[in-house]
Amino acid sequence: MRDSSGNGIRIRRVYETPDPDDGTRVLVDRIWPRGLAKDAARLDEWLKAAAPSTELRRWYGHAPERSAEFGRRYRAELADPERRAAVDHLRELAATGPLTLLTATKDPAQSHLPLLAEAVGS
Repeated sequence: MRDSSGNGIRIRRVYETPDPDDGTRVLVDRIWPRGLAKDAARLDEWLKAAAPSTELRRWYGHAPERSAEFGRRYRAELADPERRAAVDHLRELAATGPLTLLTATKDPAQSHLPLLAEAVGS
């Protein structure tokens, strides 16, 4: 799956079998995925700083009617220096080859990943 901005950054569930085209695999969730052994995840990195705050994640709850406001709030969080540094780091990784952003969320398209991929690709 490619993100909607067309920048070539993949977004996937961490529970999916790794694909040879994934390139660098980075988990961008604040908490570790339930029931997944760390060695089974086949991650290159776990970048918690790129994830939405716990408060924002809980408020959103993947409710479709909150999607636009979630996007506005998450973009504002990405302006925070720690998160901005995380986005810059992801840009550096993307510049060296394929990058796959991973989440445990059931529907990555309704998660923070498309917004993060857009921020990394811009």
